Amino acid sequence: MSDAEQPKTALSSLQQGEVILYPTEAVYGLGCDPMNQAAVEALLAIKKRPVEKGLILIADNYGQLLPYVADHRIPMDKRADIFSQWPGAVTWVMPAAATTPKWLTGAFDSIAVRVSAHPTVKRLCQEFGGPIVSTSANLSGQEPVASIAQGQATFGEQVGFYVDEPLGGADQPSVIKDAMNGQIIRG
Repeated sequence: MSDAEQPKTALSSLQQGEVILYPTEAVYGLGCDPMNQAAVEALLAIKKRPVEKGLILIADNYGQLLPYVADHRIPMDKRADIFSQWPGAVTWVMPAAATTPKWLTGAFDSIAVRVSAHPTVKRLCQEFGGPIVSTSANLSGQEPVASIAQGQATFGEQVGFYVDEPLGGADQPSVIKDAMNGQIIRG
């Protein structure tokens, strides 16, 4: 079979620099390859979100996030709290590695990261071999889409692939906490 005959998948869409829509713990997310600047810019354009706000990376395990995080700067006394809440629906804002692109961190010297327990997210990140961008599937300032059909009606062909699998059952998007002091940024 030639590449043209291969069925399109979430993985092939990520590898081709496209944006995907996929389920997370509570809401559908928009995601892409975090190291593909054009893909990230396309995602931001779809959402009408300014780059300065920064983005969340979601992963199967902490090792996938290490290239983006200045791990050595995280205080030892904060690590138990961080790792006891992963995998799960807690996003931690950590110091960004010096090599983490500004198209991910925005106006910050930190990066928001999460190790997910959602089976679809875990599988996507395992297949992709690293984290993906994770931001709620909505236009900036609006409620996230509640179904794949609503996502398709909202985003159409701007999204390269729609992962039609169930949400994780949480009733709120992830809590966001500061890894350096444990304070809740979004509850």
